[in-house]
Amino acid sequence: MVDEEKSTAADLSVTMNRYLTQVYRLASQHPDNPYISTSALAEVLDVSAPAVNRMVSRLRDSGLLEHEPYHGIRLTPNGQREALKDLRRHRIAEVFLVQVMGFGWHQVHEEATRMAQGMSAAITERMNQMSGFPTHCPHGEVIPNEDGELPALDDLILAEADMNTELVVTRVRTRESDRLEYLSALGLLPGTPVIVLHKAPFNGPVQLRVGREYRIIGHNLAELIRVKPGSA
Repeated sequence: MVDEEKSTAADLSVTMNRYLTQVYRLASQHPDNPYISTSALAEVLDVSAPAVNRMVSRLRDSGLLEHEPYHGIRLTPNGQREALKDLRRHRIAEVFLVQVMGFGWHQVHEEATRMAQGMSAAITERMNQMSGFPTHCPHGEVIPNEDGELPALDDLILAEADMNTELVVTRVRTRESDRLEYLSALGLLPGTPVIVLHKAPFNGPVQLRVGREYRIIGHNLAELIRVKPGSA
């Protein structure tokens, strides 16, 4: 565990963005409950509890976070807007690394995190242009617009999808390189048509038709894949 130190205004801005973005990511895993715990935030950021409490206080005083006793913390509208602006930089950096620099989708998350911390608006938009003005990151996540706005998402978890229905993979919710490599080997990439053929009871394996191939994946992996009805 590490502690957050007071630093320059520029460094603090980077740190604030990092906290806001992680709050957004954690909250997006449970869309029915916008609150997250400070302990969950400390764990994902690998920082001490006192450090999180100090930064939460700063973000709350800045009107970017709300704290509700016994519920946790959540982003205010301004906080969400800033988090999505940071996600825009990150996702554009991921596309740039894949499309322009030739990295694999399993290699770019940490690199993009480091890059995004120093990306000005001018650099971000030039990378956006060089990448062909993408609408989604390599993992299928929608890229927010310049104002920090994101359209409502209407996809669903593959593990909960109806059987024998034409579906398309929209996005994957993991950034673990080994899992991304495995998904790529299975052909479970954004834009790929898929049909759920069978779901074993008690969170058992899920049998799929992926394009013209047949695959069996674990329930836990199926929970990380989002799909929507329709064909590619």
